[in-house]
Amino acid sequence: MTRLVVSLNDREAVDAGRFGPKAANQAALGHAGLPIPDGFCLDAEAYRLQLAALGVDDSARESQSAETATARRLVADVRLALFEQPITSEVREPLLKAWRALMERNDALTVVRSSALMEDREGSSFAGQFESFLGLETETDFLTAVSACWGALWSTRALRYMESHNAHPAETAMGVLVQPLVDAKASGGGMSLTADGGMIVSGTWGLGSALAQGEVVPDRYELSRDGKIGEILTGRKDHSVGCASVGEEPTTVAVAQEFISERCLDDSELIELGAMLRQAEDLLGVPVEIEWALDSAGIKLLQARPLHMEPAAVPDEIWLRHPGLKGHPAGVGWGTGPACVINCECQLSTVAPGDILITTVAGPALSQVLPRVAGVVAELGGSTSHLASLARERGIPMVLGVLNATTKIPEGRQVAVDGVAGVVRWMR
Repeated sequence: MTRLVVSLNDREAVDAGRFGPKAANQAALGHAGLPIPDGFCLDAEAYRLQLAALGVDDSARESQSAETATARRLVADVRLALFEQPITSEVREPLLKAWRALMERNDALTVVRSSALMEDREGSSFAGQFESFLGLETETDFLTAVSACWGALWSTRALRYMESHNAHPAETAMGVLVQPLVDAKASGGGMSLTADGGMIVSGTWGLGSALAQGEVVPDRYELSRDGKIGEILTGRKDHSVGCASVGEEPTTVAVAQEFISERCLDDSELIELGAMLRQAEDLLGVPVEIEWALDSAGIKLLQARPLHMEPAAVPDEIWLRHPGLKGHPAGVGWGTGPACVINCECQLSTVAPGDILITTVAGPALSQVLPRVAGVVAELGGSTSHLASLARERGIPMVLGVLNATTKIPEGRQVAVDGVAGVVRWMR
């Protein structure tokens, strides 16, 4: 009989068809000798069993071919059932047994992450489209988080993303990855290949959620492929997310003034991450993007997924005569168009096809406008944020961490975004 819950240490856990690429890649990193947190994964079969137990598996299938109004009702039925009804005992009992053992071994809060069967693949990363829950302590919160991960497959955001990839949630299923929360003093991401043939690592203080959500400008560390340290640009890391102690949920705190622009990685840690990037690339067989966390015991890898990059474009010389601002490149594309400056997500409806979106925070909400913009510029965020990953996937030029972009770039002015060099320019 197939086990629904499997330790990351078990060879079964590397099966992406059962647990999703996110969980399977995490297990593969550990089996290759790379440092990862303890943990286990929940087979996507558990999701299917839950749909059947709730009596909504037919609704899920029918929603794919139903007319719009009917499809919306069926999708709502599935989501509400997953959120409101208890997990079937066939799944709940082995799940709680594994979770209790994990808590006893680690004396730490829990992280629960979605691991859909179709995410973290080349061309469909789904970065930031599903759910992750940090700092869970009680059984009720843990089980609620698992149900929410399942339900995320049917969220409006995920449905919109899947539609743009000619996919539907009825065609796939959701695995779940469960690990102890790393008590991180610093976290970040990395890319094993950049447009100029090097590597980059980004980092911020505390947990990595502030970086992933595009809320801070992280440190940016450039490395050659042989691990030599290149240019280092310290960020604007004015707040961090962390847990004061076991039993307390993650909270956002202000970073002391003297540490806002202080490096969060020393040279030895940076070189170690460079080696891990190359190992992860060898393991997956393609350039990779990683997430990492640094605690008192050292660096731990939290995720690895395929990385999409493009060759640098050669800009028209006329643009070199105009003022420009430098930032963190997302790594693909060259685009031009009129500037549309917004300061609130409520203004996203004003963004027209072909616009260059100029905004403050490069958060997940912007994913809905990526299909229609010619480029994105944001004052916060970095090259390894979730939105940057989605931009690379779509070939949308993006420059992040551009200081005062919303006040310096005039509304309606023609703008050029170089997503490889990390430069935005506008006509005088």
